[in-house]
Amino acid sequence: MSPQELIEMFTLVFNLIGLAICLVGLTLAQRMRHRWPGYAMAVAGFLVAALPLFYKMWLGMTA
Repeated sequence: MSPQELIEMFTLVFNLIGLAICLVGLTLAQRMRHRWPGYAMAVAGFLVAALPLFYKMWLGMTA
C-alpha cells in the first residue's frame, strides 16, 4: 500500500485522536495557572487532525 492509501484509510482515526488531544489541551489551559502548555497541546491536536489534509495538499503541489 502506498502512504496516500494508508493516510486515506486512517483519516477518521487521525481526526478523532486530534480532536481528543485538542480538547484535553484546551481543558488543561483552562485549569492551569500557566496556559501555554495546554494551548501548545491544542495546536498539536489540530495538526494531528489536519495531517491527512496537509498530506493531500503536499501531494498536489509535488505532482
